[in-house]
Amino acid sequence: MNLHQLRFVREAVRQNYNLTDAAKALFTSQPGVSKAIIELEEELGVDIFTRHGKRIRGLTEPGRLVLESVELIMQEIDSLKRIGKEYAAQDSGSFTIATTHTQARYTLPKVVQAFMVKFPKVRLSLLQGNPRQIAEMVQRDQADLAIATESIAGVDNLITLPCYQWEHVVVVPPEHPLLKGKSVTLEDIATYPIITYDSAFAGRSKIDHAFSLRGLKPDVLLEAIDADVIKTYVELGMGIGIIAGMAFDAERDRNLRAISVGHLFGMNVSRVAVKQGAYLRSYIYTFIELLAPTLNRKLVEQAMRGEQENYEL
Repeated sequence: MNLHQLRFVREAVRQNYNLTDAAKALFTSQPGVSKAIIELEEELGVDIFTRHGKRIRGLTEPGRLVLESVELIMQEIDSLKRIGKEYAAQDSGSFTIATTHTQARYTLPKVVQAFMVKFPKVRLSLLQGNPRQIAEMVQRDQADLAIATESIAGVDNLITLPCYQWEHVVVVPPEHPLLKGKSVTLEDIATYPIITYDSAFAGRSKIDHAFSLRGLKPDVLLEAIDADVIKTYVELGMGIGIIAGMAFDAERDRNLRAISVGHLFGMNVSRVAVKQGAYLRSYIYTFIELLAPTLNRKLVEQAMRGEQENYEL
């Protein structure tokens, strides 16, 4: 048994059981991958994959257990490599953050700036996607951590910790009728065309749930992933916007006014997620603490060991 065989098994699954694609991803030949997998099966005495002719189609029951062990072994190998790299150069290396547009645009700039001052030799990359996509990036070791709202909580093999709370705001042009009342209701909002986030982003599920509980069917005219796009169409007079509070800046958004609506849609929690069992370089702990000062290294390590499963703000 050798590491090449384990890599081939893992990559075959990742490439949807296509051995040609697995071989390309690992810069080797398809016959070599097939032979190595067969040799591993013979050594273990079980079939890892179901087959139709020479093609593999899926995992057998023992194959699923083998894959779980392979993932753990390869994760430990990756951790060993990272330990060596960290102690060879503790203040340099690469760091990839997977996050949503809202976090990248409005939350992270000051955090990233402070981080780069502390670690100028670190190569920082930002990958953007919806919450499901960024969670998968961490699961597949394409990113070191993910930052998004609640929808990344409860994802398999991820440890998530709360960073900060925020609420939605309604954005309207100056002199809009909603600005005249003392308190805005869901019924008030539902009388206007609404421009807000796509269903996968920024607490949209809470918005929909609040209207549903009241039996209201709002006219959602336009959906977007970018609060700046939402604000642009509000400025054009196409409707009212519902965005994350962090995305509104009174100085920058002079042509708009914001109305806090946390009492209608509830508070949202942005979270940071890392892969369970992953080895985190020291500067990643520093970044997490810059993002959320309550999340010091000791607390994060406790969570990684399963000692802080229910930590909340």
